[in-house]
Amino acid sequence: MSRINQAIHEIHFMDEAAEKNRWLNRIHPLAKVIVTVVYIALVMSFPKEDLMGLAAMCLYPLVLFITGEVSAGRAFRQLKMILFLVAVIGIANPILDREVLFWIGSVPVTGGMLSMLTLVIKSVFAVFATYLLIVSTSIENICYALRKLHMPKILSTLILLIYRYIVLMLKETERLTQAYSLRVPDQKGIHYKAWGTLAGQMLLRSMDRAELVYESMTLRGFQGEFYLKGAGKSVWKSVIYASLWCIILFCIRIFPIFEMVGRILT
Repeated sequence: MSRINQAIHEIHFMDEAAEKNRWLNRIHPLAKVIVTVVYIALVMSFPKEDLMGLAAMCLYPLVLFITGEVSAGRAFRQLKMILFLVAVIGIANPILDREVLFWIGSVPVTGGMLSMLTLVIKSVFAVFATYLLIVSTSIENICYALRKLHMPKILSTLILLIYRYIVLMLKETERLTQAYSLRVPDQKGIHYKAWGTLAGQMLLRSMDRAELVYESMTLRGFQGEFYLKGAGKSVWKSVIYASLWCIILFCIRIFPIFEMVGRILT
């Protein structure tokens, strides 16, 4: 399977996972969006010195991975490039900040090393929280929740169309690369002189297909608003879900959970 086919397959997998009949999928999308936003905001609010407090925030994704029947291994495979980019961004911190904060045995721990580790952990938690939202909620339901939070109609529609048009662009890219390889079967890859032409063709063909998709949506009555099937079902469960997680996350942010547990155990 080519990389483009693999990317398309992964997108379809997340769409199928969001349609499964699991308890996490049945939670109201507004509750899941609120909890995700609160979680990411609290994770990002930790200072670089509070590594133990930040580590306690792993509770949220860990619980959802286990109880929501979501594969953590597959999440790592799907998000490995994003996690790699995060590590690359933070790799300059140890070079810029060399002040020694403390020692672990004979190994000095500098402020740059600590900030790099904190940045990586924050990014991993934020990416996993977003992944858990997407894999348990369809893009239409996410846009519905964003509209309930009074996001402008044009922005929610833009998010929906970008997500849907990614697959169209990938399919057009696959067709162009296959056509190119059939014309020059002995050549490995695409010659740099053809990059501009192929990119322009891909963009134009994707725009044509996207226009047809949007016209079909408007003919079916789409006006930028989103509606949730069975919106009145499991409302109280969703309220309890959002309330409990917000209370737990705020408690983890305010209190040193690991230190308190360590004192109790000792």
